[in-house]
Amino acid sequence: MPSDTRILAVDDREENLTALAAVLDALPVEVVPVMSGQAALKELLSDDFALILLDVVMPEMDGFETAGHIKSRPRTRDIPIIFLTAGGEAGEQAFRGYAAGAVDYLTKPFDPWLLRAKVSVFVELHRRNLQLRRQAQLLRQTLAEGDGEAVLAGGGERLLSALDERVKLIEEDVARLQAGEPAADLDAHVADLRLALDALSPGG
Repeated sequence: MPSDTRILAVDDREENLTALAAVLDALPVEVVPVMSGQAALKELLSDDFALILLDVVMPEMDGFETAGHIKSRPRTRDIPIIFLTAGGEAGEQAFRGYAAGAVDYLTKPFDPWLLRAKVSVFVELHRRNLQLRRQAQLLRQTLAEGDGEAVLAGGGERLLSALDERVKLIEEDVARLQAGEPAADLDAHVADLRLALDALSPGG
């Protein structure tokens, strides 16, 4: 379904891409299917994605090499990757997958409910991060326009600086979560940001 949240699915077999799209159909995401590592890298040049579902065994450029290119680009290095592969050499491939920067690793045939649950976590993180970035951008536009002078006169410049700090903390929390690390302070940082937003809003 059309959505602001896009997921890149990479697999050299069309039936696997069809299955992934069917599993994720209930989520508010758009699944963009490609059938090679080269096609994935091309897609990532122009579009933003919340998550990459990446098959390991592919001809020409396998999943590990593809992930290496993704993580080497400043534009795409923070996009979380979940590797998907057949279960034959799962142990060794899982180790290589995490070493290549994957946040998770699932073997085929995967549990549809488990995959949907894992994807939902990253979709929510992406949605929250986008929302915070948009709020910060709107506030900057307000300060740059006519009403900005009144806001600045009321101490808005100092509050904007505080907002920048809070957004940075949240982005660091999200990066930790995407790397599979705990981010226990995320909710507290979001609450602090909302207080700063309230202070900058009319009547705040």
